[in-house]
Amino acid sequence: MAMMTRMTGVCVCLLFMHGYAWAQTVAPPAERSDPDIPVDALQPDFNLAALPTTLRMPVGKWAFRVTHRFTRRLGQGDFGDLVSDAFGFDSSAQIGLELRYGLLRGTQIGVHRTSDRTTQLFAHHNFLNERDGRPLGLDVIGTFEGDNNLRDEHRGAFGLVASKNLARRAAVYVEPLWVTNTNPFGNGDDYTVLLGLGARVRVRPATYLVAEVSPRLTGYDPDVNQMSFGLEGRAGGHLFQLNVSNGFGTTLGQLARGGLSYDDWYIGFNIARKFF
Repeated sequence: MAMMTRMTGVCVCLLFMHGYAWAQTVAPPAERSDPDIPVDALQPDFNLAALPTTLRMPVGKWAFRVTHRFTRRLGQGDFGDLVSDAFGFDSSAQIGLELRYGLLRGTQIGVHRTSDRTTQLFAHHNFLNERDGRPLGLDVIGTFEGDNNLRDEHRGAFGLVASKNLARRAAVYVEPLWVTNTNPFGNGDDYTVLLGLGARVRVRPATYLVAEVSPRLTGYDPDVNQMSFGLEGRAGGHLFQLNVSNGFGTTLGQLARGGLSYDDWYIGFNIARKFF
């Protein structure tokens, strides 16, 4: 009986090992079977400069981003002054830190906080994606933000993010967005409807040009529309972007309040890291 028990145990072990080896060769690991894991060549990041994209976050994965906008005007003084200030890198900056998480297939959530103590909570859900053979990408996005670490001046945003890939060379974006409580003075309109427009062009296998503008269509629209232009490079899960903007906004509420001037431009950068 003892010998039979040992033989049965050996047989079970051999069957288990054979089944495990078969499963390893037939079924790909879960990491590789998730279609959102591989790099999207035309959408390498979840944002352009500030505007969101339709890139899906894999379920259970994380991504981190740093935004940095230096406050020295590039046109301040002469070229020698600009060189002396390291092209603005010696100046103070508005910095943003962002963390996002893949909650469900097509659904991602996150938080973005800037150094002026503005905090934005956000959620995206992807309805259409060109990786699935659809003609375009389409997300719905909602945000909630406030000043002084969400204590004051609460603002909400809701809208759509639509994307279209062009000839395996570029991705373009149209983003109608409605933002509430944008008027800090309490007189006149207290909402803003803006239309985010952007593009990312792939000029080399891992090098891109980025441009975006956020015109306000109606509601509260002080100053000018924020615009940004950038050059970025991808290396694995890292993306580094050097940009120039006419404002410091990196949340939807900040974009709704506009840029500073069409005559004054500021250098900045984004650093993004995917943990997958």
